[in-house]
Amino acid sequence: MALPFARLGVNIDHVATIRNARGGAWPDPARAAKAARDAGADGITIHLREDRRHIRDGDLEAVSGAMSLPINLEMATTEEMLKIALDFKPHAVCLVPEKREERTTEGGLDVARLHNTVAPFVRRLNDNGSRVSLFIEPDLVQVAVSEAIGAPVIELHTGKYVEHVFAGETQEAEIELERLKIAASEGKRRGIEVHAGHGLTYDTIGPVAKIPEIAEFNIGHFLIGEAIFVGLETAVRHMRELIDEARA
Repeated sequence: MALPFARLGVNIDHVATIRNARGGAWPDPARAAKAARDAGADGITIHLREDRRHIRDGDLEAVSGAMSLPINLEMATTEEMLKIALDFKPHAVCLVPEKREERTTEGGLDVARLHNTVAPFVRRLNDNGSRVSLFIEPDLVQVAVSEAIGAPVIELHTGKYVEHVFAGETQEAEIELERLKIAASEGKRRGIEVHAGHGLTYDTIGPVAKIPEIAEFNIGHFLIGEAIFVGLETAVRHMRELIDEARA
């Protein structure tokens, strides 16, 4: 019996990273968004960081105007980002932890510890019409607090699972995969829509895509890297096929 269809969101941040390395206008993130759309993506994810290391403020309107797919704006819980999101009104906002010195997001948002900080962001963004997601570790306490502060969506951090797989740590990978399954099931039981992402590749998407409660996968860095060799549309289309095969 086939599992429910799962959406694929494509993160185009690192198209902007390459552009910014020369300080010019190419490659164009908006063009990447259109290519991802044409290859079967269901949404576009962009992360506007405080230091603007990849996506810039002008990219928000440029990407939005280039195609009609829903935009998922990743952002830190800062007043600057809140104002931008309230003005931009993206379809979805994913609240993530952010440290200036990190190369990429290193773990989930600790909503259990930071609930007093995160809750007002969830409320104001929800009231503004954006669907709020919290990027969290696959932990039952984090899931429960996400529900308590009114988040309609959680995104489970898959990075640790991927790291164990590529390190050849089979037992640790199975433990982390089980954590993802349990957290996804608990999220669904609590009426929260469950997403997953971070570090997923062709070699690691299958087992995670078989978790029936996960409704969406957000994947970026690997697809942009693969696009160097095969093109972005081919890379996205193959990821779409692998997700569909796992669900079937």
